[in-house]
Amino acid sequence: MTTTGFLHPGAMGATIAAACAGETLWSSEGRSAATRRRAEQAGLVDVVSLSGLVSRCDTIVSVCPPADALSVAESVAALGFAETYVDANAVSPMTTDRIAERFEHFVDGGIVGPPAQQRGTTRMYLSGDDAPAVATRWDGSVLDVRPIDGGVGAASAVKMLYASWGKHNAALMLAINAVAESFGVAETLRSEWAISRPDFVAESEAAADRTSVKAWRFEGEMLEIAATFAAAGQPAAFHEAAARVFGRLSGFKDADTPPDLATVVAALLDIT
Repeated sequence: MTTTGFLHPGAMGATIAAACAGETLWSSEGRSAATRRRAEQAGLVDVVSLSGLVSRCDTIVSVCPPADALSVAESVAALGFAETYVDANAVSPMTTDRIAERFEHFVDGGIVGPPAQQRGTTRMYLSGDDAPAVATRWDGSVLDVRPIDGGVGAASAVKMLYASWGKHNAALMLAINAVAESFGVAETLRSEWAISRPDFVAESEAAADRTSVKAWRFEGEMLEIAATFAAAGQPAAFHEAAARVFGRLSGFKDADTPPDLATVVAALLDIT
């Protein structure tokens, strides 16, 4: 019987936990009511404290906002966790290396796709010496777990590069709409799009719907992607700019429903 702990079960992490075989635990200390509901729905057993989690688990999986990944890992390492730590956050290979330094047994993870609620939608790439053994916990589940070569940092690189396209484009599309509104040509631009690029009208609306509520989280992810590009000698400014766009939308965190495009554009233009 394996015992896996999960930090901290958000919309994605809860489904990763629900798909995991064996005993699954979490620590509710300091977590929100929404997180508690997700953990309960995922069948996680609450051990209350982080120290309780550390003492009982042979593996701990971290799925948290990218900006918190290092501090979360440090809190676990400070308690003397000597088993396998899996960081499955959207962070750069360099941040992953800094986290890995704190653990004797470490697996790098990168998740691609939506929350894992049905087969064929979500993949978790794992790299590092212990990746194949950790992957077996999801055998036969809705989550497709794929160990890959390349050592620690490889799975994070896959995640960074995959996310670098879709989320960056969403930020750019929202910024284009804001600039068009600023110059008073929004309707004219949308009319042109309707003729030559009708997909752009739908993409603008989808960008507002899919990213605004999560923008507070994507800001840190864009900075991690920028650092990944810079480490490879490529321009980082693409994703630094996307981070600034998402940063201006952080006020939509915890909104019950995503705002429409007009509301998002208004928020981007309110830069005082």
